[in-house]
Formats: sequence, C-alpha cells, structure tokens
Amino acid sequence: MLREHYAQGRLTVEEFDERLEQLYASKTYGELQVITRDLPDVDMRSYSAEQQNKKAEKQKAKQKKDLRGAWAAWLAASGINWVIWFIVSVTSDGGVYPWPLWVMGPWGVILLVHTIVGDNGGDAKKKELGK
Repeated sequence: MLREHYAQGRLTVEEFDERLEQLYASKTYGELQVITRDLPDVDMRSYSAEQQNKKAEKQKAKQKKDLRGAWAAWLAASGINWVIWFIVSVTSDGGVYPWPLWVMGPWGVILLVHTIVGDNGGDAKKKELGK
C-alpha cells in the first residue's frame, strides 16, 4: 500500500523510506494504522482491475489506430502504383500488364486477415506460453 501511495506521488522518497522502516519495526495492527493514517484509503482489489482495464482499452485503441494507418499506407501505395501504371499504359504502344496487382494483392490480403482476426492469435500464444 505504501508503494502505491509513493507511485501516486503522495509520498516523497524520504517519507517512503521512513514509513517503510516504521512498517518493519511495527508489531501490532495499531502501529500499522499510525503509519498510513494521513493517507487516503486505496482499495487494492479494484485498483489492479481498473489498471488492467485501462491498459487493455489503451492497447485496443492503439491497435485500431495502427490498423487504420496500415490501411491508409496500403491505399496510398496502391493509388501511386496505379497512377504510374496508367501513365505508362497511356504513353506506351501496347497494353501494359497490370503489375500493381502484385503490389496491392498480397499486402491487402495480409491486412485483411489481420483486420478480421485482429491480435487474438498473439494473445492466445502469450497465454499458451504463460506470459
């Protein structure tokens, strides 16, 4: 509990060290209450769950943003390649093979699979490895 208050900035390093020494020297619950009586109560059971929920929400938002960026890059690269193909096709004598398909096809399939499946496969592997 002292670590949480220290992490939240309620205690300085000196105060934390002093209270930690008092904690190890205490022998009764009453002495423990004296150490933390001026600090607000923190429900440690809900604290960790709230922190995990916040981290999970931030991670999902970041993944969504990263996925949008990947699709935007795919769209921009595909558009540029099609413009180049069109210019070459118009200025050449014969028809030009639609080579931009080879650029956008595999990349698009990988992005599509990642969009549909998401990162669930990575989470399953982490759980399987015990991480």
